[in-house]
Amino acid sequence: MTVGQGPLAILGGAFDPVHYGHLRTAFELHEALQLEEVLFVPSADPPRRDSHVASNEIRLRMLDAALEGLSWGRVDQCELLREGPSWSVLTLSELRQTQGDRSLSMIIGMDAFLGLPDWRRWEELCDLAHLVVAHRPGWPGPGPGVLAELLQARQTRDVQALHTAPAGHIYIHEVTQLEISSSAIREGISAGVMPRYLVPDSVCDIIKQTGCYSG
Repeated sequence: MTVGQGPLAILGGAFDPVHYGHLRTAFELHEALQLEEVLFVPSADPPRRDSHVASNEIRLRMLDAALEGLSWGRVDQCELLREGPSWSVLTLSELRQTQGDRSLSMIIGMDAFLGLPDWRRWEELCDLAHLVVAHRPGWPGPGPGVLAELLQARQTRDVQALHTAPAGHIYIHEVTQLEISSSAIREGISAGVMPRYLVPDSVCDIIKQTGCYSG
């Protein structure tokens, strides 16, 4: 398997800030799915949530610091460089153009998967990439409806199926549950509590130096 040809996955999000919940999920899926790379894609203009608190520059600094020395993880700025809302379908379309027939997966949480019909052009996502659903204990699966039908048509439990096809499958994998949220971290910092052991020390140092969440 040559470098640049093995299975690739993307993990998108605000990363405001990046924390160990993000990193642990990426690590476990990298190991379980035998991924060559995981791209961390920070959103620029999230269509389904409030605007970011930290600037794009600071969020990039925190991501770069968190991934330093990680051979399989890197940051992709495609959404920061693109104007308009950070629609996942556009990000996957761009990656598909550059990656050809390479196996491409998009990592999402079960909560995001359950809201998939609200995403822009969501029916096209499986034509562009595999969907890897990071399942945390306690999240119910979809009830009867379009998502249940989608799972029946596309779900696989075979990791190799993700490698041999460029897109089209849905793979659900239970990951370690870490009750960490970026919003709770920001609220704690505003109250004077630094997020040691919730984020890498290098990220904590950037938060402290920049004061991006203070007050």
